[in-house]
Amino acid sequence: MSLYRKSRSPYWHFDFWWRGYRFNGSTKKTTRREAEKVEAAKREWAKQHVAQIESARTSLKLDDFAGRYWTEHAQHLAGAANTWTLLGFVLDFFGKDKLLTEITNDDVARFVAWRRGHRGKSNLISPHTVNHTVTMLRKLFTRAKLLGVRFNHEPKWSKHLLKLPTERVRELSDDEADKLDAVMRDDYAPFFAFAQATGWRLNECFLRWSEVDWATREIVKLGKGDKRISLKITPTIRDILWPLRGHHQDFAFTYVCERGEGGRVKGQRYPLTYGGVQNYWRRLRRRAGVVGFRFHDYRHDFATKLLRATGNVRLVQKALGHASIKTTMRYAHVLESEVAEAMEALAKSRTKSRFRLKAV
Repeated sequence: MSLYRKSRSPYWHFDFWWRGYRFNGSTKKTTRREAEKVEAAKREWAKQHVAQIESARTSLKLDDFAGRYWTEHAQHLAGAANTWTLLGFVLDFFGKDKLLTEITNDDVARFVAWRRGHRGKSNLISPHTVNHTVTMLRKLFTRAKLLGVRFNHEPKWSKHLLKLPTERVRELSDDEADKLDAVMRDDYAPFFAFAQATGWRLNECFLRWSEVDWATREIVKLGKGDKRISLKITPTIRDILWPLRGHHQDFAFTYVCERGEGGRVKGQRYPLTYGGVQNYWRRLRRRAGVVGFRFHDYRHDFATKLLRATGNVRLVQKALGHASIKTTMRYAHVLESEVAEAMEALAKSRTKSRFRLKAV
């Protein structure tokens, strides 16, 4: 049967194969009759989708090749949702029929200028965001070369990347932490406690129980760039995660639905999502009156406090998973007071030595 019910879910789910490709997911419908209609629509979409994939095996049209890149590679990555969005920007600008081999330096320059004119929630998007979009296009070229495509005039990618400002380092003060704790919902608190205790990025904090090994006391999962990251389950981490067992069979961090909307049941627990946490984080900061502290600053806060406590830059590098020590050195400023103290101690020791020489 391609339609079935899952435990702890009010919806019917579909699961079928078409020409060697598997399609599965939730119909978001609670009755079988409605679910059958959704499944039928999914089957029609699957037929068209597979046909596009098969045609894309030899096509270098952007729409075809981007579809192939997504199906064969990108959809399985940790940042799949963001990749899908970035591919959309590439197709919006160049058009679906543009050949990958036709894209020139001039095209990429105009693409960068077009993307720089886009706005976020209030201001123009950052150079970092623009560079992400350019890198997405570059990944299509890299994938094509892996499959044997040769480019006579590949764009010079480094020339199109915008200069990035030095990333600021922001710590969370004790007063700010108290303000956030005072208005934090109990069901969200473990997630934020985990982020603060580990220094992991937002995407990395969405744990599955399959990634938590109580026997070896270790958490292992894929992080940024699909690199393996691991974390020992310290007493602090255990205290955060252990009470969450039984809330959900797959995901560690969940929230309690306060309003039964969108098919959700009031009072039931559902997994936290990237977008959901971002929305809650904006509301939380507003209620707490905390200004200028991003979620990513939890990572900076973790790094600066760890470096201050240990004085060991290499240790902080390993904790953050930085490939280069240069990236970690942005936090070296927290040791300035220790350097000043060492310099003063050295000066005093030299003064004492001169006094002893005069006495002789």
